[in-house]
Amino acid sequence: MNMKKLLGYTRKAVADYNMIEEGDKIAIGISGGKDSLALALALKGLQRFYPKKFEIQAIMIDLGFDYADFSILKEFFEKHEIPFTILNTDIGEIVFEERKEKNPCSLCSKMRKGAFNDTAVKLGCNKIALGHHKNDIVETLFLCMFFEGRIYSFSPVTYLDKMNLYVIRPLLYASEREVITFKNKYELPVMKNPCPADGYTKREYIKDLLKKLNIENPGLNDRIFKSIINSNINGWDIKEFLK
Repeated sequence: MNMKKLLGYTRKAVADYNMIEEGDKIAIGISGGKDSLALALALKGLQRFYPKKFEIQAIMIDLGFDYADFSILKEFFEKHEIPFTILNTDIGEIVFEERKEKNPCSLCSKMRKGAFNDTAVKLGCNKIALGHHKNDIVETLFLCMFFEGRIYSFSPVTYLDKMNLYVIRPLLYASEREVITFKNKYELPVMKNPCPADGYTKREYIKDLLKKLNIENPGLNDRIFKSIINSNINGWDIKEFLK
């Protein structure tokens, strides 16, 4: 996938679900992975020609692991003239040393989201952009069905009433394979996940399962994604965004 195609996907998602309004300041959630870096470049590119003017602010939450090196990311954002803020926290120490959580992901995710949202508000942002792509959305549907007994997936736009923030997902039309090719083509400086709990998860299980199903049923991922768009799942009715 080249930049032109990435921008095409992004503009379509933004227009279809009315993600950006004039004067928005959008906090981009940076993990250091391929998805968030591709999202940052997509929104930076969109700024140049989108009729509604908006600002962007990249934000990364440092969990406090001493061996995490952010220098390559700082150079990346400086090169592309994207404001970049790193919030230093002791979340890693709390989760792994103080609490000694057996299943640390839930608490860590909750604390990271809280720290990120607070930082976004302090920096004057009214929206948050996350790098969830088409595969993430399909995988989340299966995760919710398999492990929670409900039909749900990330919606294109979510309102966080307690923070008065909107969460948007501009990469929803791009597949993971396309994001990988974009990462390789433009040599994105992907940062290795420093978390000691990084490994095989329920999401990895679902990802592997869907890969096998797609081999047996080519195009299955796209059909599942289309069924989500055409469904009555909360937040996916495109007619609501056309009012």
